[in-house]
Parts: sequence; C-alpha cells; structure tokens
Amino acid sequence: MNLSAYQDELDWIASQQQAMLNATSELALINSGTLNVDGIDRVGERLLQYCAPLEAEQKRIDLPPLEEIDERGELRNRPVGRAIRLRKNPQAERQILLCGHLDTVFSPEDPFQNLNWLNANRLGGPGVTDMKGGLVIMIHALMALERSVYARELGWTVIFNPDEEVGSPCSDILITEAAHQAQLGLVFEPALPDGSFAGERKGSGNFTLVMRGRAAHAGRDIGSGRNAVRALCDFISALDNLNGQREGVTINPARFHGGGPLNQVPDLAVARFNVRTRKREDEHWIQQQLNLLSAKINERNGLSLHIHGGFTRPPKQLTPAAHELSALLAECGSALDIPVRWTATGGCCDGNNIAAQGIPVIDTLGAEGGGIHSSEEFLIVDSLSRRAQLTALLLFSLARGQLDYQLWPQLNR
Repeated sequence: MNLSAYQDELDWIASQQQAMLNATSELALINSGTLNVDGIDRVGERLLQYCAPLEAEQKRIDLPPLEEIDERGELRNRPVGRAIRLRKNPQAERQILLCGHLDTVFSPEDPFQNLNWLNANRLGGPGVTDMKGGLVIMIHALMALERSVYARELGWTVIFNPDEEVGSPCSDILITEAAHQAQLGLVFEPALPDGSFAGERKGSGNFTLVMRGRAAHAGRDIGSGRNAVRALCDFISALDNLNGQREGVTINPARFHGGGPLNQVPDLAVARFNVRTRKREDEHWIQQQLNLLSAKINERNGLSLHIHGGFTRPPKQLTPAAHELSALLAECGSALDIPVRWTATGGCCDGNNIAAQGIPVIDTLGAEGGGIHSSEEFLIVDSLSRRAQLTALLLFSLARGQLDYQLWPQLNR
C-alpha cells in the first residue's frame, strides 16, 4: 500500500499526539460510572465540543431507564445518561457505523479517580484505555478523513452510548437501528493486553435469581420456615455444576444477598450470575437447564424461584466479509509498521450486537494498555496517535473502494 496519497493526513495525526493525550486525560478525570448520569452527560458535552470541527449533524438522545432487580427482589428503574448520535454525508452510498461508550465501571465512590504517570509512556487512570482514549482515537481518525479529498466518498454515523458496561440494554435498539443503515461497523474498545485485535467473541447473558421462602423463629418454630438462603444455595450449586457440560459455555455465580437476623429463618435471597456462550444455540441449552433446575426448586413446598434477565450479547462469529475487512486492516497495519494480530476472546462488547445484524465489524480499534476494570488500568500513551493513524488509513481505503466488491458491489461495475 502506497502511503503518499495520505501522508499529509497521517502527519497531521502525528502532530496531534499531545492534544489527544490532553483530551483523554480531561475525559478520564470526569467520573462517568454507568449510573452517574451527570458525569456521563458531562463527558458527552465535552465530546460534542471535540467533534465540532467535523461539522456533523449532532443529536443527544434520551434512553429508557435501566431495569434492575434490587436486593429486596423488586424491580427498579434507574436513569441513564443520554446517548449521542453524529451523522455525516448521509447521501454517500458507502455507509459505516462507528461506536464508543461514555461509561466506565468506576462509580463516583470508587477510590480510583485520579491519573498517575507510571513511566514516560504509561498513564494510569480510570477509563484512560476503556475507553476514553478510544473515543479520542475515533474522533481524530474522522477528523483526518474529513480533511482529505476522500471525505465525500464515505458516509458515517457515530453512536456514543452510556450503558455499555452493563450490556447496553438501554441503547441496544439505537445501535441496532444504526447498524441496519450501514455496511460495516468499527468499535473503539481497547486492544487486547498483548496488543492484538479481538476476532471471535463469546456471547453473554446476565441473570438475577429471586428466591422466596417463609420466615419463622429459628428457635421456637424452625420447622415451619422455608429457608430461602439454603434453597438458593442448592440452586447455585447445581447451576455451577453445569460448567464443563457444554463446550465453550461458562457460568459464573457472582453475587449473593440474603438473610437477616440470626434467629429468623430467611424468607428472601437474591443472587446474580453471568453466562458466556460460544454459539447462538448455546443460549437455548442454557435456558433449558435453567427451566429444569428452577422446576425442581419450585416443587418444594413453600419455596418460589423467579429468574430475571437474559442474553444481551450474541456470540460474534467471523463471516467471509469480516475476514475481508480484517485483511484490509492488516494491509493498513503493514503499511504503517503496526502489527495486526487476531485473538479469540471470551469478552464481549457492542461489536457482538453489531455483528448480529449481519455486517462485519472490527471492535478493538481503541487504545493499547492494560489492567482495565481495575485500579491498575493504564494507557500506552503513544498508541493514541498510532491507532488513530491505523483507523484513518482504513477509512481512506474504504473511501477509495477497496472493499466495494464485498460490501458495495453496486459501485464496482
């Protein structure tokens, strides 16, 4: 691949390294845990300011509330921040979707709130890699496209969503609708720890168990009680025993709440678990097993189990079009001396949901770093401009028709 046609734009990205670091740092210092609505909206406001030079149509979108089961087993609605949609060149025949999330896993109460230089090229901080650095990379790659002579050849939609870290239950319909109008997707999740890109991804589902029994005095009348904690422990033990029974399927009992005074038979227990799947049919198998296990519990006198939740991330499997898109990215990487390697992963993201709409997607175009979802999170600082150049070169290649034969055959006659 000859870079001479794009050298001015690639050099411009290199010149923006410090500005990209400043923007990433500014965003990381705004707490945007998923349920911190004010913080998420502040991040969104800053992003709109950064995106102003793109001269795209901007819209902030209210989303339905996040439904969750509380520790009393009751349904609660929690507000989430607004999503943002940007659109440019809607008349272009080539249309792509770019996605990034505004939220992090760190609540305002989390002690991990500040930035810390670990060495000259490693910056620690909440969300620096997952994914505020990725948001900045996306914006600068689009700026480079819009500065180029190829800008009119590619139409694009950007979705910034506020709830990815909890499975995007509120924004999924927005992403799905945008995917239906595009022929490929790009998501700016961080690179895997070794710098590679995610290939196939497992699917994921989150579930909540609510067990109700009958309270009684633990000393005077224990026999008339129905212990919800014990019954839920039985269920979770049987649930955990499903691990290893179906290839690629894993179940993680993750949280338990129940009981009260030590002299009272507990009448309520609540637990939460996650399931990872390799194939779409695994979801049906899990549902069958849950039905069988819950039926056995509900046969017991005085006990009632209800299962809430479901699968929100289908498995991402690679199609022929996805392989073609991956090959083009590898070609771009080779031209820039950036290694492009692919690794299957058990993690999931909005890329799963985009791929489920039948379009190819690359979903780890964001920053390099490590320690995500922990107080050890760090950003490899010079990856900001490097990864922005890689994405920009991919955009230039798409705009020049290098995947028309696969994605836009009407333009390849």
